[in-house]
Amino acid sequence: MRAVLLHQFGPPENLKIGEVAAPAPRPGEVTVDAAAIGVQFLETQVRSGKMGGVLGGAPFPVVLGKELAGTVGAVGSSEHAHLIGKRVLASTASTGGYAEKAVVPADSVIEIPAGLDTEDALALYRYGCTAAGLIRAARLGPGDRVLVQAAAGAVGTLLVQLLKAAGVGTVIGTARGERKLALIKELGADLAVDYSETGWDNQVRAALGGTVDVVFDHIGGPVSKAAFGLLTGGTGRFVTFGFSSGSPVEIGPMELLGRGLTLTGFTAGQVWSRPDHARELVTEVLDLAVAGRVKAVIGQRFPLAEAAAAHAAVESRATVGKTLLIP
Repeated sequence: MRAVLLHQFGPPENLKIGEVAAPAPRPGEVTVDAAAIGVQFLETQVRSGKMGGVLGGAPFPVVLGKELAGTVGAVGSSEHAHLIGKRVLASTASTGGYAEKAVVPADSVIEIPAGLDTEDALALYRYGCTAAGLIRAARLGPGDRVLVQAAAGAVGTLLVQLLKAAGVGTVIGTARGERKLALIKELGADLAVDYSETGWDNQVRAALGGTVDVVFDHIGGPVSKAAFGLLTGGTGRFVTFGFSSGSPVEIGPMELLGRGLTLTGFTAGQVWSRPDHARELVTEVLDLAVAGRVKAVIGQRFPLAEAAAAHAAVESRATVGKTLLIP
């Protein structure tokens, strides 16, 4: 079968299409024939070597990729025979996803509801789970004013929609460029602001006539520090789940103490380490999609053989929504 092989850490060009043996499921596993494969920003960092430790010392060449959607084509034991032919969402342990077929734990697959497109389901899958988990972590109230950083990204587009579906008071989305700002407004944000503009935080403050209650952030650096400054003293919550700029936001204990703010760190692993909880969140998002209250945003599709181009696009931060590889 065809798979994308990483022969050594480095630039996107190090991802090369090649032929490998098709994996065979063992008892407790199933093989998924991929219809679509998700590309995560984290995978670009692993490929570059910045977060190569995620591979756990696996020898090169290695096949990256964690999330996929497709049809169950084979099972490792008869107890899972009922899954053959089912459309499912699935996650690998951390590698093996950039391929025409992948082996995954049978008890981890989630069936795609009837009426929901396979590619749309994948775009809603893991990042939808992350967005739903973030919302729970923030302890939101109905009148809250919420700022979503990088709101045109794969997580951000879902956060904006889920926040509106939850009925929060005001949703403010930030992004760079008119194309992304227009998308944020289309998804229901009450205000869209370009965070690359000098004084963008003052624009938010002026538009609202005040401060915000919650910030969801994964940019880091000065942009995130400016967002932190927008929080309401005494009740504001800052939820950080990454730093795509390459630099984490620097917030000291005395800044939290002096203003009475809460800083919460969140990783998707906190959710996926509790499989039943993760399944609950994914199902919640998929049900909202079936009901027409949330939609998938797929900004880019690349053939499997063009995985290098997909990584380059994601790293350039010019992408919107979810990026998919199509076998």
